[in-house]
Amino acid sequence: MDIQEPSKLLDEELYSRQLYVLGSAAMGRIQEAKVLLSGLQGLGAEVAKNLVLMGVGSLTLHDPHPACWSDLSAQFFLSEQDLGRSRAEASQELVAQLNGAVQVNVHTGSITEDLLQEYQVVVLTNSELEEQLRVGSFCHQHGVCFVMANTQGLVGQLFCDFGNDFTVQDPTEAEPLRATIQHISQGSPGVVTLRDADVHNFQDGDLVTFSGIKGMVELNGCTQSICIQEDRTLEIGDTTTFSQYLCGGTVTEVKKPKIVSHESLATALLHPRVVQSSQEVHRAHCLHQAFRALHQFQSGHGYLPKPWHPGDAEAVVRLARELGPLQGTQEEPLDEDLVRAVALCSAGDLSPMAAILGAVTAQEVLKAISGKFMPLDQWLYFDALDCIPKDGKTVPSPEDCAPRGCRYDGQIAVFGADFQEKLSCQHYFLVGAGAIGCELLKGFALMGLGTSGRGCITVADMDHIERSNLSRQFLFRPWDIGRSKAKVAAEAASRLNRGLQVTPLTHTLDSTTENIYGDSFFSHVDGVAAALDSFQARRYVAARCTHYLKPLLEAGTLGTQGSASVFIPNVTEVYKAPASAAVSKDDANPVCTVRFFPSTVEHTLEWARNQFEGLFRLSVETIKQASTSLTDMDGSQVLTLLQPVLGVLRERPQTWQDCVVWARGHWQLCFHDSIMQLLRYFPPEKVLEDGTPFWSSPKQCPQPLEFDANQDMHLFYVLAAANLYAQMHGLSGSRDQTALRELLKSLPLPGPQHLAPVSSSDLELAQASTKFDPEQLEELQKILEVWNKGPLEPLLFEKDDDSNFHMDFVAAAASLRAQNYEIQPVSRAQSKQIVGQIIPAIATTTAAVAGLMGLELYKVVSGQTSLGAYRHSYLHLAENRLNRWVPYAPAFQMFHHLTWTCWDRLKVPAGKPERTLASLLAHLQEKHGLQVRMLLYGRAMLYSVRWSPDKQAQHLSLKVTELVHRVTGQVPEPTQQVLVLELSCEGEEEDTAFPPLHYELRQGSSPSDSTKPIPAC
Repeated sequence: MDIQEPSKLLDEELYSRQLYVLGSAAMGRIQEAKVLLSGLQGLGAEVAKNLVLMGVGSLTLHDPHPACWSDLSAQFFLSEQDLGRSRAEASQELVAQLNGAVQVNVHTGSITEDLLQEYQVVVLTNSELEEQLRVGSFCHQHGVCFVMANTQGLVGQLFCDFGNDFTVQDPTEAEPLRATIQHISQGSPGVVTLRDADVHNFQDGDLVTFSGIKGMVELNGCTQSICIQEDRTLEIGDTTTFSQYLCGGTVTEVKKPKIVSHESLATALLHPRVVQSSQEVHRAHCLHQAFRALHQFQSGHGYLPKPWHPGDAEAVVRLARELGPLQGTQEEPLDEDLVRAVALCSAGDLSPMAAILGAVTAQEVLKAISGKFMPLDQWLYFDALDCIPKDGKTVPSPEDCAPRGCRYDGQIAVFGADFQEKLSCQHYFLVGAGAIGCELLKGFALMGLGTSGRGCITVADMDHIERSNLSRQFLFRPWDIGRSKAKVAAEAASRLNRGLQVTPLTHTLDSTTENIYGDSFFSHVDGVAAALDSFQARRYVAARCTHYLKPLLEAGTLGTQGSASVFIPNVTEVYKAPASAAVSKDDANPVCTVRFFPSTVEHTLEWARNQFEGLFRLSVETIKQASTSLTDMDGSQVLTLLQPVLGVLRERPQTWQDCVVWARGHWQLCFHDSIMQLLRYFPPEKVLEDGTPFWSSPKQCPQPLEFDANQDMHLFYVLAAANLYAQMHGLSGSRDQTALRELLKSLPLPGPQHLAPVSSSDLELAQASTKFDPEQLEELQKILEVWNKGPLEPLLFEKDDDSNFHMDFVAAAASLRAQNYEIQPVSRAQSKQIVGQIIPAIATTTAAVAGLMGLELYKVVSGQTSLGAYRHSYLHLAENRLNRWVPYAPAFQMFHHLTWTCWDRLKVPAGKPERTLASLLAHLQEKHGLQVRMLLYGRAMLYSVRWSPDKQAQHLSLKVTELVHRVTGQVPEPTQQVLVLELSCEGEEEDTAFPPLHYELRQGSSPSDSTKPIPAC
């Protein structure tokens, strides 16, 4: 592991999340690759965008065709000013702006065989079949990876041919298995005992390599095949002649490459191998025939079927029928209705479809370049024909779908001009302007969402742009770093479509800002799109949508995995976060494990992060608290408060050298003295009462380190710690490593350092007692006076600013801690990933889930109320999985004569004059038969049958708003329409969850007109 100057970390910083997904080896191959992309309509633009964002070395664009109006519905590099220009030439400059490290060229001539041989991968999008067969055959014969993709309206196809013998270096996304060694025997075979043998996931025949072993060093760097024994030990080769094992070491899985074989397009066209699940294969085969028929129609007529033209559609069905069954497939009849639906909308070009197919296509190109993940075998078909209403009443007519000579012609060809008008008048609230948010905003602009009348888009995000955002967040550029994400995204989206009406907001969306995002705000919103990176935020936004009865589109990604979901009032269930999301990360590791007995790199990083907080933030806050509260506390309280920072309370530093002396002393404390103290309590030979060695799995006996200024990690720790200590005290630091090394060599060895007591109840160690000493208290008062005479500011941890030494300190401290316990350390980028709880993210997955959300948006805006119209989606690009399914309907609950779902609520008007609590309870009993046992406003209790009669009487006589004010101190906002109350009633079951009670402050002031009363059974 290495800590470098910030200038040397630019590439790692830019691709930090991508590196976590793909790895440095794959990234190296990607950055050296040459790709030819032919076809710059919407699909081609998406492929180009993703490849450039992900850092492909060189990309050559080819498309001599002039841009036309229908291109603008999905091609975001083009504008009205580019009409008539070559699509490739018009797009080149904006494509290149996405990543200055990528060389973007344009080829203006024809695609010749000499040209094809220059590239590793050739990609054709929306090309004619004749060209596909010519280029595909040449590539197959000459070892050039070939990818072909098309979208036609609401259907898309993708084909991959990586040759007869393509090597996949790393077939899966999973990190290599890794475990810590406890012992290795000398024998034939040798037996490896792992520290966590009961939980490892190694399998028979796995290849592993060894590192960090002391004693049996012959194994370090060796690759061995393993055999798993019943006791979960690993059998390896003959170790009889090796040195005796002493301690330490890690065993790491070596992933086995796989060889795949692909047919050429000419062969695969007649014998298609599709990746769809078994129940979808027949549909994929019918779509395969539909595309072949479309090619024939276009070849014979010179154009694609006209939008929603019955005659053209029947001609395509007839051509598909004449093709006959595919060779090698079961004799299943052609689904002519499916082919007809494909033909009717085939002239369209839709942004969501381009985003989905473009993302998957780009990922296949990256697989071809990097050898990372299994490629498609070989055809993928995707259709979103569920976007077309099934009732037949709202199907567009040919006249409604005819070209208008406007930027939405490609979308009008599928959904019609009337639907386009609906889109333009929508007001959508986009929460989050990060990776998914940028893709959504781009899609909204191309779709024409919120472009006229009352329509608009409000985008909210409180964060600012960081360098690492640029590899996956399409709307940001290097010159935007440090600016507001919401504002930059709004500006960029407006440039994509000058008619877009978009308002950025930088206020966080949570319970503290409900005066901003309240009743008045949501009353003007038609729907919400959530692009958030935490389950806590998602739960809150989903609760707001449930409260205001607003449709919610929601998506998330994790590496090459992504999901997109839709939640519609009274149609689908409400959003529910995964059960695992409720577990706090802070609860994962016991304190004693992190402090004394780490066994994983996560333990060392958590310890290092706690060190930062204790040394550079909490110590300052504690000192300031003690200074202001000294006179209000007795002596023992003061000493108890200051005990954790007594090691910091020394002479106040005056110079850089003072800071270095402090940092060197703290190094001695953490990595030598504290380990020596722990070993005095628990010597290496200590055994428990049952005879088990104390230092046995998972506990690893630590070893103290000896400081050596010539060891980089020792130096980096002191450099980072001294600079942070200087910042805390308002002093100037230094980055001069050479001068620091010389200074450390001249300093005397540090004396005994203050040690926090090793104390833990479960270890039965004596608790440290704090004894009050008046003289010590007086001395502390004098020290505190000195410390408060100069600057003293706490440091708030910031993982993304490489100029502040925060992450440098944590990475170095964790690495040294790992050395103490012989734990395999991780790189700085991985440390940052773990400490910052950064979600691995790449551009392709992000674009795909945004496209899937866009498809559901079409359905929401069209007003579809059938549950079967909607789809939840899950994709895993590394495993070639794309699943879509119908959401669950909302569950019904019943109580006596009432029935309701999670979307229902009880509505009670406040009345004029306003009703009292007694009147409210009487109303609920008279109208709904509910005898209220308890009534809550948030966490505040307004009423309980268990109260004394006097207390009940005091509350019952008050108006409800007066009661809320008395109990909570809150006064309803002037624009607030309802008070949301919770109730429990006599006779309810344990699992009964009554709908919320909406106490309407104004008559008819429900947050949504679609609210319906609870019906009787």
